[in-house]
Amino acid sequence: MTETTADPAMGTFERYLSLWVSLAMLVGLGIGVMAPGLVQAIAAAEVASINLVVAVLIWAMVYPMMVGVDFGAISGVARQPKGLIVTLAVNWLIKPFTMALMAVLFFDHVFAPWIAPEDAAQYTAGLILLGAAPCTAMVFVWSQLTRGDATYTLVQVSVNDIIMVFAFAPIVAFLLGVTEISVPWETLVLATVLYVVLPLIAGLLTRRALGSQKAVERFTARVKPWSVVGLIATVAILFGLQGEVILARPLVIVLIAVPILVQSYGIFALAYGAAYALKVPHRIAAPCAMIGTSNFFELAVAVAISLFGLNSGAALATVVGVLVEVPVMLSLVAFANRTRARFPAA
Repeated sequence: MTETTADPAMGTFERYLSLWVSLAMLVGLGIGVMAPGLVQAIAAAEVASINLVVAVLIWAMVYPMMVGVDFGAISGVARQPKGLIVTLAVNWLIKPFTMALMAVLFFDHVFAPWIAPEDAAQYTAGLILLGAAPCTAMVFVWSQLTRGDATYTLVQVSVNDIIMVFAFAPIVAFLLGVTEISVPWETLVLATVLYVVLPLIAGLLTRRALGSQKAVERFTARVKPWSVVGLIATVAILFGLQGEVILARPLVIVLIAVPILVQSYGIFALAYGAAYALKVPHRIAAPCAMIGTSNFFELAVAVAISLFGLNSGAALATVVGVLVEVPVMLSLVAFANRTRARFPAA
């Protein structure tokens, strides 16, 4: 593996993601108040529990990411297996279960005086969906900002996406069952196929059709704006439907954010500490900690809408995850950069 020397610059969209999401929330609240019939009409456009409008928007978000996944790079992981081991152990054996634990702890106990039991169950479901979906595209940004190994990061993301195809639905179903939240298996499997399997196949076929890596990069640069549009429009729709609840209880956003923050910093400490103990080079250690800390929030939002509806507390919880993601990750990038000298250089 070779260390990337790319300038660790962050795009305007990524840098101000929390701002764009906040503005979309405000726009959504305004639409919900002034044109409630519009958002209700969007909510009613469903087939087999899949909202057609949101499905198009989620595909606009997910497809450009999947084009960037290169399964051909996986063969090189044998040179540095420790980083991948840390990533997979944290992402699939620890993170989903600790996120569920944090959700139950805060919503059923710590925040019980301020949250109704039925709302607590919905917020718990949303956080379970976040916890079971490790990061994909945004981790390339965090890797670049920490001067991570670009090729190794691609390997980690590719392996995670393959595992997600098989593990996401069973883990979510198990954790929802443990927390006594009813979920139809058929809808969960359908959502996983629609938002993970099919986009992944489409991305692979697109890469093969484009041929060279430069052609792939040019193509993803052209379609990336649609990903931005999809995210912003989805957030606006969600907050249009959630307007009455949010305006009546604005504190709920803060309450949902607390377990997400605790989980994020805890998972980073665990993964980064494990990489340090295993003497993983910093160019691999930093990205492998970032992958587990960040979330594939596009998938979480889509599945929350499919399982529980556009106006559900579960969907709201996944969007709050989007809101807090960038400030949290930028603080961890700064910490990783300050501690680079404590790790092996190669």
